[in-house]
Parts: sequence; structure tokens; C-alpha cells
Amino acid sequence: MTAAESKVQKSEAEWRAALTPEQYHVTREHGTEPAFTGVYWDEKRPGTYRCACCDAPLFRSETKYDSGTGWPSFWEPISPDAVTLHEDDSWLMRRTEVRCARCDAHLGHRFPDGPRPTGQRFCMNSAALNLEPKGAK
Repeated sequence: MTAAESKVQKSEAEWRAALTPEQYHVTREHGTEPAFTGVYWDEKRPGTYRCACCDAPLFRSETKYDSGTGWPSFWEPISPDAVTLHEDDSWLMRRTEVRCARCDAHLGHRFPDGPRPTGQRFCMNSAALNLEPKGAK
């Protein structure tokens, strides 16, 4: 079953009750946490980064790298169908928004300046993620 096939839908009140105010702002209102403030921008532990809203697996620590931007950055998602991409013309620039495919949570943005092998930088907000350390489940 793909993430899209098992869509998570909740009311605004349900999301507010389930998330911290910062998580709600970032994931449901398309906010951005300040650079170098999130808990995962400098995280080095191995594991799986999951959606803070629906727990869907999104990124592996093996694809995380230090982009120097102050946000957790990955060169690819855990699978092609884990995230969806959307054009974002806000802030007077063209960007590609990244959302969780299962619950439509705003995660961050993708840029074409990442490392090999993909050349992509998935620049994510820590507030949108939960790290499941390797061996935790």
C-alpha cells in the first residue's frame, strides 16, 4: 500500500490537538523554522526520519548531509512515493515544496544544488520530522 493509498485526513482541530504549536505552524500552515534552531539540523545518529504528523517514513540518515544551511538536508527521500512535490511561488521566488504523501504535511523545499548522486537538496524543517534511531523499533 502506498502512502497515497492510505491518506491521513484530520480536521484542523484534530491536527492542533496532536501537534505542538511549532509543528502545527510548520506542517499545516507551511511555516519555516529559523535556520540552525531545529533539533535535527546537526543530528548525526543513524535512523529513519518520519513525518511528525502521521509517522510515515520519509528519509534515511544515510542520505542526510551537512548542506551548511542550518536545516536537515537529504539528497533523496526514502522512496519516490514517500513525498509529493508542488510548485511554490511564494517569497518572490520559484521553489519546489515537499509534502508528506500520506498526510500532506509541509516538510520543506527541494533545491537543485545537492550532492551526488541525485544533485538534489531536500531541505526539511526539524519540526516536521521525528527521528527513529536505528534499532529503536
